[in-house]
Amino acid sequence: MKKTESLYVVIAGCGRIGSIVATSLSVSGSNVVVIDTDETALENLPEEFTGFKINGDVTEISVLREARLDKADVLVALTGDDNTNFMVSTVAKRFFGVKRVIARVNDPSNEDIFKEFDIDIVSPTRLTAMSILRELGVRET
Repeated sequence: MKKTESLYVVIAGCGRIGSIVATSLSVSGSNVVVIDTDETALENLPEEFTGFKINGDVTEISVLREARLDKADVLVALTGDDNTNFMVSTVAKRFFGVKRVIARVNDPSNEDIFKEFDIDIVSPTRLTAMSILRELGVRET
């Protein structure tokens, strides 16, 4: 993996997606903090991950302060819950002043509210559907 500009990134959620993103950013030279309530998920990060791990709830301000979110270049909200991702994303932008916020949005009907708050989104549901339709040669409606 090529080296990229070194960023300070806080990642909320260490499931499959969070683990891949955290490890890739860490290997590329970014400073990464991963937060998850599941200690096992944090323990399962690969050896290549050289960032920090916080076992805690991203909806608690004290946990976000511990992660030094006020110093972050980017927050990436990757929990499996849209409400949690929205909450931590808006708090990151409005309370901690994080300039770039990217959130996972599972339910496409929630995308507009994230966009209204200037939160960049990635929808695994929409991406999967688009990939399947593309494989079938069908355009998304």
